Amino acid sequence: MTFAERLACVRQGMARQGLAAFLVPRSDEHLGEYVPPSAERLAWLTGFTGSAGLAAVLPDRAAVWSDGRYVLQLAQETDATLWERLHVVEQPPSAYLAAHVGDGARVGYDPWLMSEDGLARFREAGLTLVAVERNPVDEAWTDRPAAPTAPARPYALAFAGVASSLKREQVAGALRAEQCDAAIVSDPASVAWLLNIRGADIGTVPVALGFAIAHADGGAELFMDPGKLPDETRIWLGNAVGCSPREALPGALATLAGKRVRVDGVGSPAWFAESLRRAGAIVVPGQDPCLALKSSKNLVEQQGARAAQLRDAVAVCRFLHWAEDAAGHETEMSAAAQLLRFRSEGEHFQGESFPAISAAGEHGAIMHYRVSDATDRAILPDEVFLIDSGGQYLDGTTDITRTIWTGPSLPTAALRERYTRVLKGHIAIATLVFPEGVAGVRLDAFARAALWQAGLDFDHGTGHGVGSYLSVHEGPASISPHLRAAPLTGGMILSNEPGFYQPGEYGIRLENLVLVQPAGFEAATKTFFRFETLSWAPFDRVLIEPALLTAEERCWLDDYHARVLGQVGPHLALPVRDWLGRACAPLGAALGAAG
Repeated sequence: MTFAERLACVRQGMARQGLAAFLVPRSDEHLGEYVPPSAERLAWLTGFTGSAGLAAVLPDRAAVWSDGRYVLQLAQETDATLWERLHVVEQPPSAYLAAHVGDGARVGYDPWLMSEDGLARFREAGLTLVAVERNPVDEAWTDRPAAPTAPARPYALAFAGVASSLKREQVAGALRAEQCDAAIVSDPASVAWLLNIRGADIGTVPVALGFAIAHADGGAELFMDPGKLPDETRIWLGNAVGCSPREALPGALATLAGKRVRVDGVGSPAWFAESLRRAGAIVVPGQDPCLALKSSKNLVEQQGARAAQLRDAVAVCRFLHWAEDAAGHETEMSAAAQLLRFRSEGEHFQGESFPAISAAGEHGAIMHYRVSDATDRAILPDEVFLIDSGGQYLDGTTDITRTIWTGPSLPTAALRERYTRVLKGHIAIATLVFPEGVAGVRLDAFARAALWQAGLDFDHGTGHGVGSYLSVHEGPASISPHLRAAPLTGGMILSNEPGFYQPGEYGIRLENLVLVQPAGFEAATKTFFRFETLSWAPFDRVLIEPALLTAEERCWLDDYHARVLGQVGPHLALPVRDWLGRACAPLGAALGAAG
């Protein structure tokens, strides 16, 4: 079917249910950022493949929204004759529907695909929401792929660091402290962390799709296709974890009548709270109890992250050396494939942590660009090439971005200035010291200050949490201008990735991962934290304007490069090691030698 035919079929399904509008979020039943092909409803209906979005279908019009990361991609991938393309912040979906749907008209939603908090914004706009039993998109999508069936596997204690029984008791203690009897765990990454299992249901996130109920006595129930639970996994889970198919969920919720059940209003499908209330349970709004515990990595996970990042750095440095000769000979796709080959040689490597953003020239301005056969182009001389990529290792998850100049000519002064201002923001985050209780929203401006001084900015967060052989995007903490109350605490791993994007020309992003550690002040009156940098790869010296850096910034950069050379160099073959020595030379050394 064409996109026009798909839209027409959805409208027919809406008419059969008496709906004046229908909401189509970019999410699956777990409300995750990464979804299997069987849940790509928004892409099937609109053509938009970004990781964040929402569509609203009305009988005579339709709109699709995303955020600043995907503005260009949204325009490129969707048909303007079918869809209005809107910014989710500047033109909120709730306001749009309030303006175009009559009073009392029925606005349909799938309760498995939207959270209670997400629905609240539409109710606040005066809209009449109706939970549908039949999703019109699913009715129209006749060739929908089958749900994934990869098995759940035990995750060794040597990598997890803490036994599942202890994790379940941590969660149980938090529930008892709030006088709750149970909690819904709908995030597969939380299920994986809680039960020390991993899977392969989503290409780059090693999880097995399923739900869990954690109980205040330390027990848990896992709801997953029985075919995904081989005997070794059932034995690993033990007697304290019950295993049932997903179809058993309604009955399990019914047994919680009269109980206080914690449900994440942001991260759980509205179906859970709605079903619990119908069953007579008391719904207690609260964050997924695994999130905060999972985000603060234990000592084994921290050491695993350091080891994984070093192995990853070897691959990235080999790639950056290889990329010196890429201009005129390689394409975006061949570059991404070469980096994957380098990574695949590392111990414990399991796959990419997300599809590499291999973006030459103007493609770099598309913040979450994904190269395909249709968009692949040559990497040309004298342009900017941005490579944002990561790996999944049994002992850690990596994510690193470097922006390089292909040469042979020197970049313009304006480009060097913008690159250096992004670098200044990166250094500002890397060197921060902050007190306990501070959330990332209070740190974000440090990454933007140098850009703001020149009237520049970037339309994405500065940093996101990163899992431990789990999702490369992990809550609850972030470094972002968007208000999130979660404070940064010891053991959290976050990205540090300011950027700048010139539409139609280039993108700049400089990303390392950092680990929150105690600052170690002996005379401090309260706890302070600092960031330990985990990623090791040189920044392109030819793009740096030294005059824009302070003495302290130059000192940090030279020290960082010396540490890159000292840690990564011994693991490289001689030609690459020699290149790395030149790339990591102190900033005052001749730039020509760094190439």
